[in-house]
Parts: sequence; structure tokens; C-alpha cells
Amino acid sequence: MSDKQIGQALRANLSRRSLVALGGAAAVTGALAACGSNTGRETAATGGASGGGSKPTLNQWYHQYGEAGTQQAVERYAAAYKDAIVKVSWKPGDYDQSTAASLLTDAGPDVFEYGNGPTIDMIKGGQVVDLTDLLGDTKSDFNPSMLERMTYQGKTYAIPQVIDMQLLVYRKSMLDKAGITPPQTIDELIAAAKKLTQGNVKGLFLGNDGGAGLMGGPMLWSAGLDYLTKDNQFGFDDPRAATALGKLREMWDAKVLLLGAPKDWFDPSALVSGLTAMQFTGLWTFPDIKKGLGDDFGVMAWPALDDKGKASVPVGAYGSCVSAKSKNVEAAKKYVKWLWVDQTPFQLDFATSYGFHIPARTSLISQANSLKSGQAAEAAKLATDVGHAQSPILWTPKCATAFSDAMNRIVKEGADPAAEIAKVKAVAEPELKRVQA
Repeated sequence: MSDKQIGQALRANLSRRSLVALGGAAAVTGALAACGSNTGRETAATGGASGGGSKPTLNQWYHQYGEAGTQQAVERYAAAYKDAIVKVSWKPGDYDQSTAASLLTDAGPDVFEYGNGPTIDMIKGGQVVDLTDLLGDTKSDFNPSMLERMTYQGKTYAIPQVIDMQLLVYRKSMLDKAGITPPQTIDELIAAAKKLTQGNVKGLFLGNDGGAGLMGGPMLWSAGLDYLTKDNQFGFDDPRAATALGKLREMWDAKVLLLGAPKDWFDPSALVSGLTAMQFTGLWTFPDIKKGLGDDFGVMAWPALDDKGKASVPVGAYGSCVSAKSKNVEAAKKYVKWLWVDQTPFQLDFATSYGFHIPARTSLISQANSLKSGQAAEAAKLATDVGHAQSPILWTPKCATAFSDAMNRIVKEGADPAAEIAKVKAVAEPELKRVQA
């Protein structure tokens, strides 16, 4: 499943915060836009003072969030700013595409959000402004994996706004009844899924496509690999990658995966209704899981392949960016710093008052009542400790599509993982040369 398809699915099925492309072959990362039914509109914020005519005017764009109160919140933040008139635009439809196109014109925004920060083409094309100097001594306080994702050649081009994540959730009672402890390796996970598959209950749910569109990244990380190496070369032309990706087909063949559920991985109904004992899903499902199961669920990272691999959870975030075509670049930077670096009460409000998310600043996690205890606290710790941005900044949409196609062939058709990896490499290497030229 491509980033665009995931976004379309979420828009069709969810009414939640735009969940940044979380996961897998699609590097879910364009943004998982789970948008509701709000219509687009522009609101001018006067900055809370009279005589605003001498102030610069800034146009700030957001994609259309679906959670009630989100639009009013960002309008309230903008209205509280006293050094500029900030016009908030709420953008429905294909936000990523329309925003990217607008940056080539003089009609685009001054400040805008983008899933996991701007693309490498935006950066290389000089369409966005370096924001490194806005961070100051707060740099170490931001989620490290997300800040790294928004940084290129030592320069940071976006400030993370709020963190979303995916992780493995399981029914405690089902595992206890089967005498199973939470699995620590992929083979232990497969063994547990086999034991938990009984009658109409499947052991594991990774999406209705068997994890083809979701689990590519976590499987690479489980082997201790990544999309790219540290020096930005193709990162998984390795026998361990073939072994790891082949494990998904092993699960498929073992018939332990739930396929064809009424709703896909981003909805918790399969776990809550008892169709599966374990499900890879998003943090945003926790309120519904809690409502349906009480405390009968546990959380954990996606397991390591073996003792040479690594456990992980995918994390994603929209980042606040400044357009290089802004007529008020310095004023726009000043506003971004004010909102996403200085105004921690607004940051905490945005992360926790309109859905179930994690603040981008690690120091704010302990202040979030929704994240102080239980499964939510465990999840927030995982996001900080083993959080992994879904894909690196140089992993372009063309690379992601090639990997997505390969994952579908491996998981659904049983294609040879090593041969499929070679096909992805043939597409990715020219792309990497292009973006690094």
C-alpha cells in the first residue's frame, strides 16, 4: 500500500489526527492523513492587539485534521501571537500534493506543516528555510529520531509538532491462557501466533494485506538494518534482510495472520472483538481499546529478528516549515520558534487535548496526564527509547513505491526476497545518486 493509498484509507475510515505515515514499506510517511469532515477555511488572527496594520501578515497552512477542536486550537494559538497577523488556512483534499505545488509559486504559505518534514527535493530545490537556529538549547529535548528525520547535512528544516507511533498490542488474557509471555524475537512471535490461532481467532493482525504495506521497515530494523546506511547508500542488500522479509511470508503460509478483517490495522476493532490476539496498530487506538477491553491489553515494540537485531516502533510527526518564497522569512521563523519551541503549554495542548498523541518534546511527556501511567506510559517510553522514523529523508517516493511493490510480491505471492530486494536496489540507487548530486 502506498503512502497515498494509506492516506485515502484513513480519510475514508478515521476521524482522527492526521497520523503521520507510520510504517512499513510505504514508509508511511507521507502523512497518514486521517481527516474528518471539516471544510477548508481561512481565519485571520489579529495577534490580540489593535493597530495590526504595521505588523507583517503570515499565512499558515495546516492539513485538515479530523479531531474535534483541532482547528479552533490552532486558530487560538495564532490569535495569541502579538508580533504578526497570522492567517490560518485549513486545507482539505490532497494536502501534500497541493502544498508542494504551491511552494513553486508566490501564492503559497509562509509557514506550513508537512509530514515528517519537507522532502529532499524541497530542500535541494531551495524551497524551504533552514530552521536550525530556532532550536538553541532545546534541541536535545525533541524526539531524537524525528528531529534527525527533519535534518539534512546538519541543518534542520522543520520543527516536530506532535508524535504518533505504531506498536504491537496484545490481549493479556489470551496470552496468559495459552501460557505465552510477550515474544522477544520474530521466531518467538511466529510460535506465539501459531499457538494463539484457534478456531475463528487468528494469532496476529498486521493489516488485511498480511503486513505487505505496513511491516517492511520494522522487519528491516528487526534485522539491525535500515533503508539506507549511515553514508546514505542502499541499506538492505543483505542476506539478513531477505531472511527478515521472508518471515512475513512464513506467517502468511502458516495461516496465523488475520486477513480480510472488517476494518484495517489502523482500527482496533479486530483486537477488541476477539478476531485476533495480537495486532500491530497505532497509539491513537488506545482510547477505543481501553473502552472495549479495560486493562486486558499489553503493549510492546516490534521484536528483533534475533540477538543481532533490534526491537523498534515506527514514529512520525508533522513538522512546521518556512517557505523560502515567503516575503517575511524572518517573521515566519520567529513565529515558528514562538509556537513550536517556546510555547510549551500550546504544544502540550495540541498533543493531548484533541486525540491520543505524544508531545514532540520529551520533557513534556511527564506533564501529559494521558501518558502518565499504564499502557500509554509504556508506549510513550518506547517512542523515545526505540522510536524509529519510518524512512530516511533520502528515501524518495520512487524508492518507497518500488519497495511497496516488492513487499506485496514477497508477502502475497511468495516471491524470493533476495531477488525482490535486488529489484528495489536497481530503482533506489539511481534515485540516491540523483538526490545527492
